[in-house]
Amino acid sequence: MTPTQYLIGSAIAGAALCSRMCIVSRMTGALLIAASAMGISAPALALGDQTLMASDGSQVECSASARDLTRISLVEDEFASVSKINTGNPADDFSVVNEPVRGDIYLSVPDGFARPALSFFATSKRGYVYKFICRIAGDQAVQVFISNPAIAKADAAEAGPRGVQQASSQDRAIELVQAMYGGQIVDGYEMRQRSLRPVYVGDLKVQMIAEYRGSEMTGRVLRIENKGTQEATLTEASVAPASSLAVSIAEPRLAPGKVTTAYLVSRTGN
Repeated sequence: MTPTQYLIGSAIAGAALCSRMCIVSRMTGALLIAASAMGISAPALALGDQTLMASDGSQVECSASARDLTRISLVEDEFASVSKINTGNPADDFSVVNEPVRGDIYLSVPDGFARPALSFFATSKRGYVYKFICRIAGDQAVQVFISNPAIAKADAAEAGPRGVQQASSQDRAIELVQAMYGGQIVDGYEMRQRSLRPVYVGDLKVQMIAEYRGSEMTGRVLRIENKGTQEATLTEASVAPASSLAVSIAEPRLAPGKVTTAYLVSRTGN
């Protein structure tokens, strides 16, 4: 049922109720007649924002303002070009302005525009083509937002392999920590048993005693001794840089004079 049919039906129902003797029925009928009269006589002043779905090569049916601007925006995309016919008659031609910052287009029609709808083709920067049929209606500015489901699928497919690769790198880092903890030889890594000059971080004496170097990741084994007089609490942030892929501390609570071991994995070159 269309809105006009609904309003006419309300008026008929209201008239029927008004003819009854019951006061409640007559009051209800009067309200229905008043509401239908207001609905039928009220002009369509504003169309509101329109959110539409479209696919490549599909026809997009929307509404455009008769007296103000109509903005058409592509979600996660931008307009690259618009193709339309110029009639040579200013009264029959509409204008299209491509806004370069956001990639939207703005439509406007001249006073006295006689055609009931605008039609044109548009190509997006992602390579999608849409056919637009915009019917002229209303006096207020209009916004139309176009979403293409193929864009979300393409973005998800592009992000998918990166997510899998990141997860596998994390898994390999954990496996390297486990191998260093057990003193094992790992395929693809050169293991060096060496003791560098220790450095002091507060009361902690830190010394690298082994290194596992690979093409993508490097693992380091640190010997940490508490040279102070109070118990020290070791955290990942205190023994490893923020860029580390994996960190493991054998004994996080270190009493005075005690020694523990930490295992760090980072990307090679960091």
